[in-house]
Amino acid sequence: MQAAGVQSKRGGAHVRRVAGQWVKTILSFLLFLLFMAPFILVVINSAKTAVEISFSPVSLPSNWGQMGENITNTLNNPNFSYWSAFRDSAIITFFSLVVIVLASAMCAWVLVRNKTWWSNLIFMILVASMVIPFQVVMLPLVQWLRMMGNFLGIKLSGTYVGIVLCYLGFGMALSVFIFHGFIKTVPLELEEAADIDGCSRAGVFFRIVLPLLQPTAVTVLILNGIWIWNDYLLPLLVLGSNGSVQTLPLAVSMFAGSYIKQWDLLLTSTLLAMLPVIVLFIFAQRYIIKGMVEGSIK
Repeated sequence: MQAAGVQSKRGGAHVRRVAGQWVKTILSFLLFLLFMAPFILVVINSAKTAVEISFSPVSLPSNWGQMGENITNTLNNPNFSYWSAFRDSAIITFFSLVVIVLASAMCAWVLVRNKTWWSNLIFMILVASMVIPFQVVMLPLVQWLRMMGNFLGIKLSGTYVGIVLCYLGFGMALSVFIFHGFIKTVPLELEEAADIDGCSRAGVFFRIVLPLLQPTAVTVLILNGIWIWNDYLLPLLVLGSNGSVQTLPLAVSMFAGSYIKQWDLLLTSTLLAMLPVIVLFIFAQRYIIKGMVEGSIK
C-alpha cells in the first residue's frame, strides 16, 4: 500500500510537471504572436494595394506578387530616397555607436578606479538622468544645439555631428551603468602589472581593459544600435523633416501626409527600413547572443 501511494504521488507530480510545461509553451506562443503581430501585419499588407489594406487589413493578400510592385513603386517614388536615407542612417548609427562605446567605457573605467566622493556623485547623477523623460528635455536640447553652434561658429542642427552628439548624451547614462558593473569585476592586478611594465594610462585602457569589455560592448551596441536605427523623434527635432540629412524613419514618414496616407507605400517602405536590422540579426545572432550572455556573467 505504501509503495502504491509513493508511485501515485510520483505519477501526480509527473502529470503536474507536464501540464506546467504545456502551460508555459502555450503562454510563450501567445507572447510570440503578440510581439510578432505588428511585423506580420506589415509583411502581409506590403503585398496589398491601398484599397485592399483599407477594407481588409488583417487578411492574407490575394496576390503576393503585389509586394514586388509595391517595392518598385516605393523605390521609384520621388519623395522617398531609400538609398540616401539608408546611407544617412548607417553613418549616424555607426559613428554614434563608436562614440558611445568609447566614451562610456572610458567614463565608467575612471569612475570605478577612482574611489572618491566626486566619482560616486557623477555616477549617481548619470544613473538618475535615466529616469528623466525625453519629452522634458527635447525643446531645451534643440535650443542648446543652436546656442552651441553659434558659440563654436559651426552648424550643429541638421548635421551628422549634431545628431551624433545628441545620441551620445542620451545613450551615455545607460552605457556607463552597464560598463560600470562589469569593470568592477575586472581584477585591478592586471592594470597594475601593465603599469609596472611601463604602459601608459591610455595604453592600459586600450590594451588591457577595452579587450576585456568586448562582451559588454556587444550588449551596449545592440541596445543602442536598435534604438538609434529606429528612432524617429530625435532625428525629427535635430535634422528636421525636410533637411539634407534624412534617416530611414524620417523618409518613411513622407508617405503619411496631413490628408492622404499611402498605406501600401508606407508599409512597404517600413518593411524596407526594417530589413537591414533583420538581415544583420540573422547573420550575427550567434555573436549577439554570445555577447549578451557573456555580458551578464563574468
